[in-house]
Amino acid sequence: MDAGSTGVVPAVKAAEVRGFSATSPTESFNGVKAMYMEASRERAADHTYSSSSPYPFSDLDRDLLCPICMQIIKDAFLTACGHSFCYMCIITHLHNKSDCPCCAHHLAVNQLFPNFLLDKLLKKASAHQTAKAASPIENFRHALEQGCEVSIKELDSLLSLLTEKKQKMEQEEAERNMQILLDFLTCLKKQKVDELNEVQSDLHYIKEDVITVERHIIDLSQARDRFAMKMRMVDDPTFTKSRSLSIDKQNNSSISVPRREQAGMQTINLLSKRADGKAEVNNFGRQRRDAVGGLEPQNVNQSSLAVARKKRILAQFNDLQECYLQKRRQLLNQLVNPGDRSNNDVMHREGYSLGLSDFQSVLTAYTQYGRLRVIAELRHGDLFHSANIVSSIEFDRDDELFATAGVSRRIKVFDFSLVLNDPAEVHCPVVEMSTRSKLSCLSWNKHTKNYIASSDYEGIVTVWDVTTRQVLIKLAFRILFQCAYGSVMEYEEHEKRAWSVDFSLTEPSMLVSGSDDCKVKVWCTKQEASVLNIDMKANICCVKYNPESSVYVAVGSADHHIHYYDLRNISQPLHVFSGHRKAVSYVKFLSTNELASASTDSTLRLWDVKENLSLQTYRGHTNEKNFVGLTVNGDYIACGSETNEVYVYHKGITKPVTWHKFGSPDMDEADEEVGSYFISAVCWKSNSPTILTANSQGTIKVLVLAS
Repeated sequence: MDAGSTGVVPAVKAAEVRGFSATSPTESFNGVKAMYMEASRERAADHTYSSSSPYPFSDLDRDLLCPICMQIIKDAFLTACGHSFCYMCIITHLHNKSDCPCCAHHLAVNQLFPNFLLDKLLKKASAHQTAKAASPIENFRHALEQGCEVSIKELDSLLSLLTEKKQKMEQEEAERNMQILLDFLTCLKKQKVDELNEVQSDLHYIKEDVITVERHIIDLSQARDRFAMKMRMVDDPTFTKSRSLSIDKQNNSSISVPRREQAGMQTINLLSKRADGKAEVNNFGRQRRDAVGGLEPQNVNQSSLAVARKKRILAQFNDLQECYLQKRRQLLNQLVNPGDRSNNDVMHREGYSLGLSDFQSVLTAYTQYGRLRVIAELRHGDLFHSANIVSSIEFDRDDELFATAGVSRRIKVFDFSLVLNDPAEVHCPVVEMSTRSKLSCLSWNKHTKNYIASSDYEGIVTVWDVTTRQVLIKLAFRILFQCAYGSVMEYEEHEKRAWSVDFSLTEPSMLVSGSDDCKVKVWCTKQEASVLNIDMKANICCVKYNPESSVYVAVGSADHHIHYYDLRNISQPLHVFSGHRKAVSYVKFLSTNELASASTDSTLRLWDVKENLSLQTYRGHTNEKNFVGLTVNGDYIACGSETNEVYVYHKGITKPVTWHKFGSPDMDEADEEVGSYFISAVCWKSNSPTILTANSQGTIKVLVLAS
């Protein structure tokens, strides 16, 4: 039996045991002790446990760790082969295997013995290490709890030190808090001073604008009075004689006034002229109030109109204020260009800045209209098709015809004047063309009046001639596959549904399309294949040419961005406009540099494509999943809503100018099907307050902005 089998001495490595010869017990013990101490020093020198260990024993020997859990041994038990383990660790091991984890010798539960000496040593080492790692305060508290004897004099000294330490810490804490408060107040003061300076600057030019506008009102009033006098002189010759007599009497009475009195009057007049002009303005205000008090019946409508416009101003006062301040701050010192003939009525007015002029145009346009009035209505559906959603509605080049298309697989062309003049709800189209697939978009050619392009759910882009059906058949005969449909030419390069198509305004033979296959294709009507292809990473929802150029194209996609391309270099977009939170469903140009976009995040946005800036965000309508249409006209933007309403915005104001809800007296608003209707297409008539609108029920309304 070897030494390890006694169950009494700690385990020693076999190599160490074999290294000793049969010498005296004392020499043997001294040798083992020396070797053990040397090994302990080596292990302490290269120990692998740092302060990051869950146990704060950085200088412990590895032999004090359980070989199974590699933690400090808890409830140490010794095996028959001389190795120590945590009790729970070795018991759990023996439930699965019957050997020692260290030497693999056979081992059973009855060969485990408690190691009391190791437990005692570990507890002492743990207590010592804990005391070593504890703070002086914790050690002092522990000593007092253990009954350490301290004299009253020592306690008084300690209390004095603690009191001084407490006072010092409280003072430092108070100084830190006061410094934090001072920093906050300094920052707040700077912010408020900046705001005050901005408000004072705003107030300064607001006063200037008030004086300027009041002077202009006086000028207009005087001009009106002079005009009325001239008209009265023309109508009543006796008025001229009576007026000349009254002037002579006034002159004679003025001659009879003593010179001293005249001198006094001149002094008074001089002092009154030196005033800031407020008396004149107030006098004019009283005259205006007297005039309003004595309104004639024919002026009542104008007065009520003015009241309605004031109410609209008050309803959107905050937005109008921001618009005014923004324009006025940008162009504070910039006067109207004298060479601009379009502003002849403004440019000669002293102090009238371009910013004020711009805001006046916004205010006038915003308050000019207060509602949308229905002037015509027709049904797009027919008896043979239950699906009536109108996906696209577009005016032709001269605004004489308009075309509709949708899921009914038909392009219908109507005469706009007939729709307006005929009160019937059902109107027959002047031209009707059938297609193989549902249609998503239409685009008229603005140079060749009878050409119209369409895109459909099969990814086909088609160019049609709507003049006469006979001509369509002859042109289509050149392409055998399409002769039955009467199209001029047909392109089938898109692999998935094509959502959008657009003719160039500057190059009548060029058109662009976008599809769910993540491709933008540029076509030429003189060629059978696409001339340019742009591969993108997301589905294409809309495409639009810049109205002043055939090389710039805006692309809205499902990646929530608008990509603005120069077709001369398609390796990367010229600009990428970010801001929408969902797919961009429509893009339309208000001008060369202004681009409007619609998204299913229920917002419209206005962008500057030249400066790569976001100008405005419009909210009010609801659009979360459907294509609801977008159209622009000058400074106005219109779109549909999933609440079956049409919304009109002015580009300078973020809230809608007005809106109109589709419906009829015989519709039950509580019906679930009625609640699912939405506006699906909108289109302005060029340079007109008239707008074409259609919804998912197949109802088409002609609306006009009204006061």
